[in-house]
Amino acid sequence: MIPQTESDNPASSQIDKLSTSEIVALINAEDAKVAAAVEAALPQVARAVDLIVRALGAGGRLFYIGAGTSGRLGVLDAVECVPTFSAPPQLVQGIIAGGDAALTRAVEGAEDDPAQARRDMQARGVSAADVVCGIAASGRTPYVIGALSCARELGAGTIAVACNPSSPISALAAVGISVDLGPEVISGSTRMKAASAQKMILNTLSTAAMIRLGKVYGNLMVDVKVTNQKLAGRANRLVRQITGVDEPSAERLLAQSDMEVKTAVVMQIKAVDAEGARALLEQASGRLRAVIGDRD
Repeated sequence: MIPQTESDNPASSQIDKLSTSEIVALINAEDAKVAAAVEAALPQVARAVDLIVRALGAGGRLFYIGAGTSGRLGVLDAVECVPTFSAPPQLVQGIIAGGDAALTRAVEGAEDDPAQARRDMQARGVSAADVVCGIAASGRTPYVIGALSCARELGAGTIAVACNPSSPISALAAVGISVDLGPEVISGSTRMKAASAQKMILNTLSTAAMIRLGKVYGNLMVDVKVTNQKLAGRANRLVRQITGVDEPSAERLLAQSDMEVKTAVVMQIKAVDAEGARALLEQASGRLRAVIGDRD
């Protein structure tokens, strides 16, 4: 049986005859179906978030693993957890079939090697404490099947993200997330709707997990890692917004706290130095609200 992601889309069967305006309108109409398809899978997404939170909260790690576009999306989400949430680089990791070279060019045959997936996971030291999230639009990529099979043998938590119902990788995972998108505008071009759905799901998994782990206060990015001028400005605004101090005072607090927003906020509100603020945050498992309460 042909996977849904490889089947023909009747709505776009004559797309090569359309005008530019009609082509982009048709693509947009198909893209509009993605959010509803992801919404239907939210119960499974929530279960996956809880699985991730339990693992990370106990000292484990999250690994995304995939091939081609799916693998690149996993690496992207993993990398973005570092500046957004000050997550240590090893906390959320992306593994792509073919290695780093596959991030910028196709590595032929890499996705068909399940044994290499095992070797790649062994190289990262994946263990029972971790969670492995396999990503494959078709849901049947051998590399991802090999990774999830290995994760199960190790006793790690397992999640599958696929864009075909009843996929093989979903059957292998403790939590299977399958979105029903219908065929692509261009048959088999899973960098389109399937990739959009996968990115939405991965963003939700990591963001919701980090919220549950105390990485935000309200909807504020209080664990931001300041690595450039834009983020320095954001950190200053966050300190001012939460504490009510002026801009020079926020700058002083951030300088004394090594640009750690939560530390700076606690210093001001609890009238302690940086060391005392970090101690209070550590006692609260890093949860700012547990230290300062509501500031409405």
